[in-house]
Amino acid sequence: MRQKVSTPPADGRGARLAAAVGTAALTVLLGLCGAVILGLVHQQTGSEGFLVGLGLALLPVPVLLGAFHWLDRAAPTPRRNLLFALGWGACAATLVSITVNGFATEWLASSVLPRAPDRADALGATVVAPFVEETAKAGAILLLYLHRPRDFGGVVHGVVVGGVAATGFAFTENVLYLGRAFGDDLAFGHVGLESTTLGTFLQRAVLAPLAHPLFTVLVGLGFGAAASVARRRRALRTALPLLGLAAAVTLHAVWNGAATRPTEVFLAVYGLFMVPVLGVVVWVTLWARRRVLRTVRATLPQYVAAGWLTVPEPYALSCLRTRVLARELARHRYGRRAAREVAEYQRAAVCLALLRARAERGAPPPGFLAHERDLLRVLWHHRPLASPATASAAVHAVPHAAHRR
Repeated sequence: MRQKVSTPPADGRGARLAAAVGTAALTVLLGLCGAVILGLVHQQTGSEGFLVGLGLALLPVPVLLGAFHWLDRAAPTPRRNLLFALGWGACAATLVSITVNGFATEWLASSVLPRAPDRADALGATVVAPFVEETAKAGAILLLYLHRPRDFGGVVHGVVVGGVAATGFAFTENVLYLGRAFGDDLAFGHVGLESTTLGTFLQRAVLAPLAHPLFTVLVGLGFGAAASVARRRRALRTALPLLGLAAAVTLHAVWNGAATRPTEVFLAVYGLFMVPVLGVVVWVTLWARRRVLRTVRATLPQYVAAGWLTVPEPYALSCLRTRVLARELARHRYGRRAAREVAEYQRAAVCLALLRARAERGAPPPGFLAHERDLLRVLWHHRPLASPATASAAVHAVPHAAHRR
């Protein structure tokens, strides 16, 4: 027998209005940060340097965003959250980092180490910059963790949000560094293999485009793990993000320190330290992604028993290939709008499974019951078209899936 969906609380309209006002204010703030950082970068690079840096810095961005989009397919993050993370990294985090790093380095050179400006620069690069930049980038993850807890389902969400924020940060930073390098080439006549622009591009966009994303992904891992921990374990929920931040700052400091050393030292650190850390992070993230799919398959049968889903659907919704097949079937029969309906249905079902799993672990987000009702409404709204397509996809993929119970 199907559960009855109760109506939302009477203050739902007020909450939506407050959320809309908050979103508008945050958009304006990011826009102002973007305008300021644009002016600062242009001032330091000049018009030609800015355009060259912008063009070269854009090249790795689609690759990085594509990788995080692929990772996010198991449990899609709302687009508004990804746009916020990207804008925060590209605008707010870079503005904070440039401002604070500049003041801190000047203070070290003038007050702490006035007779050793080189040491002040090195201290700023290896101690100040990693802490400031990772804290600034982590702001995007923290804000979504606190204010969008429904969308922050676990490790994969933390990794994706952190990676997207860091991609935005690296883009703006690359525009600055590449624009400056181009200015140096114009000033000193460097061309060909002597080009500072070429060397900077190879280091930042070819050899290590994942540097900033790797650092901030560690913060995302900490927040994602904290979101999965029972709410009564407050000390652990606080410690995990801090451990992730400490790991990111440490790795960033090692990277910056190696970049100031001879090429042999840099390559040794890159091959013996950075690459293994990247491998471990990729393995953990892929394991978490598979776990998401297993959670979907294990949790959704509860909603089959309640009449919200049919028997084959938990299997179909826990398999990425079958989800794609369901959308293709709907598109072939009814057009693109039907495919979008199926995609919304799939997203709601996956969110429902992860939400229920978090509640069973003792870590439900605030407003759990209201959010569950909202997701069930989405399922019910799209069910007439999406449920048959999803069940058909399961039967096409594994014919005996329709008889599994």
